[in-house]
Amino acid sequence: MKYFDYLEPTTLSEASLLLAEYGKDARALAGGTDLLVRMKRQALAPRYLINLKRIPGLASIEANDSTLRIGALATIRAVHTSPAVRQQWAVIGEAAQKMASVQVRNLATIGGNLCNAAPSADMAPALIGLGAQARIVSSSGERIISLEEFFVGPGATALGQGELLAELIVPAPPSNTGAIYVKHAIRKAMDIAMVGVAIVLTLDSSGKRLNEVRVVLGAVAPTPMRARKTEDVLRGKAVPLDDAVLSEAAEAATAEARPISDVRASEYYRRKLVGVLVKRAAIQALERASEGRVVAN
Repeated sequence: MKYFDYLEPTTLSEASLLLAEYGKDARALAGGTDLLVRMKRQALAPRYLINLKRIPGLASIEANDSTLRIGALATIRAVHTSPAVRQQWAVIGEAAQKMASVQVRNLATIGGNLCNAAPSADMAPALIGLGAQARIVSSSGERIISLEEFFVGPGATALGQGELLAELIVPAPPSNTGAIYVKHAIRKAMDIAMVGVAIVLTLDSSGKRLNEVRVVLGAVAPTPMRARKTEDVLRGKAVPLDDAVLSEAAEAATAEARPISDVRASEYYRRKLVGVLVKRAAIQALERASEGRVVAN
């Protein structure tokens, strides 16, 4: 690891100014579970390391009846165990529990997982499925964008120079909603997803038809992606879903996915997995919605 200057700002404005000043020579440090490993391997050699941990309020997790707010420095472990998350957004905690190991979850942050912008990021699909927004700050102000728009390519986000992800804002799902995140990996701990699928289903007032559907795929495109054609297949369908509808949804998702072959899986295998997991996740999400559980407890 090469020498670098270590900086500890105490406000978001100060951190933003440092990032703007040093540009590509600087990296923000949150949990460090990816950044420090890459630095040790000399895959990254920043001249300035800007630690965000002394900035107050960035690790908070708060909720009311309509909104969940998760600070970017909240650890994955804190998200998983948060009583606030469990109120109406437990699928987010479910996704957090499936990420890495306990040791990594104790250090890794939700902001770091998202800003790393890996197509396989475990926290992204469920958050996108729930309509999460990202609050982005800089020394000149702030802006809010949908998390779906936050990812622009492998390892690339919508953050401009001097901008920081401050928090995630997640609206409360409607009643009669069921949500699930399923992930396929060789090992339960530490392994990156070959395919991840989040599905959020909302029944109509009668409980007999799907009123709204969101299907989000991970690790099968340059960014976490909405499978909109798959959503169209399921939206408005009567429940319980018959096998023909589930098979049509699985085929649509398989066609929408844009996987690659790499050391973890081939393009062919990933594409087949998408169909299997979408079908499985739709069944489980519908069970949760039918039981009156907004998300998993």
